[in-house]
Order: sequence, then C-alpha cells, then structure tokens
Amino acid sequence: MISIPGKYPRRSVSRIFIAGILFFLTLSCKNDPNEIRALTGKAHLTEDHAIDVTVIYSKNGKISMRVFAHDFVRNEGARRPYIDMNTNLKVEFYNDSTGTIDDVLTADSSRYYEAQGDMIIWDSVQIVTKKGEKLNTQELIWNASAQKFFTEKPVRITTPTEVLYGNGMEANSDFSWYQITNPKGTVQVNKEEVPQ
Repeated sequence: MISIPGKYPRRSVSRIFIAGILFFLTLSCKNDPNEIRALTGKAHLTEDHAIDVTVIYSKNGKISMRVFAHDFVRNEGARRPYIDMNTNLKVEFYNDSTGTIDDVLTADSSRYYEAQGDMIIWDSVQIVTKKGEKLNTQELIWNASAQKFFTEKPVRITTPTEVLYGNGMEANSDFSWYQITNPKGTVQVNKEEVPQ
C-alpha cells in the first residue's frame, strides 16, 4: 500500500472512527448500581402489580366486604407479606343479615398484612356509617386479633347532632361503639339531662 504524506489510509480512518464511537458510547452509558438492583432485585420479582382492582371478601357465601383500589401491589416475598392498595381506595362493609352496605371507608393509601389480618390506612381517611355519622382522620389501624380500629392521630366525628374532636380513638368493627381519647368539641344534650 502506498501512503501519501499527510493522509491516513482508509483502513486507519475507519479504525479511528469506530474507536471514537465506542469511546463516546462507554462514556454515555453510566448506570447507577442501586437503580439496577432496584429493577432486578429479588424484592421486585416477588411483587404483583395491578391497576383498578376490586377484591371481594365473603363469609359463609355472603359478601362481607368489597375493596376498590386504583393501584394494587402484592408482595409475598417481604419479611411480613403485605398487600398495598393505594389511590382512590374505597371499602364497602356489608351487613351479614341484609346484604346491604352498612359503612363506607375511603382513603388514599393502605397496607394489609394477610397472615395476621391487620391493616393500616392513611391519608384522608373517612368512614361514613349507615347512621349518617362521619369519621375523619389521617391514619386508622385495624387490629384483627382485637377486632378493633385504633388511631393516635387527631379525629373528627360528625353526627346529625354534634361534632366531636379528639386526639386518638378506639372503635369496634362496625363503628356502633367508639371512644375518643382526649375529646373536645360540642355535644348537644336534652334539657332534662342537664344537672340542676
């Protein structure tokens, strides 16, 4: 091959060009190892994701509860397996004998521990009962072994005749009984009930 001074042979130009492209490609391909582990890690593989899910719970052939959630994540590989139901969460509690809806719970986020039956519900939690009473709080915990709801967050309960406030609450499963911790607010009483 004859080489002209000041000029590169065609083969040398191709090699330099290819080497340059490979050099720039390796510089532009930087991956964060933590992001790669998050995408390919074991925890990610054990999660099931679904959108716009309805879950129906039944007891003795009768619907006891219906749950609607926009975002559904089930993780059986976690140390304590859970189900997250988030974004537009709505839970309808049914009356066992009549089959009608007694109470409706809405919130933004929840986590349900299947093995224990416990649940944590948070962000804009509201429960409307069949009596027309309304509970508002930022967090509510269902303890399956005690069959009770709890919270230590501020609560507001609105009834047809009064508005009650407090820091913390305990209630039974159908909210027919509740006790507010550190209550405050207005209570309407009959004239006969006022001590003289």
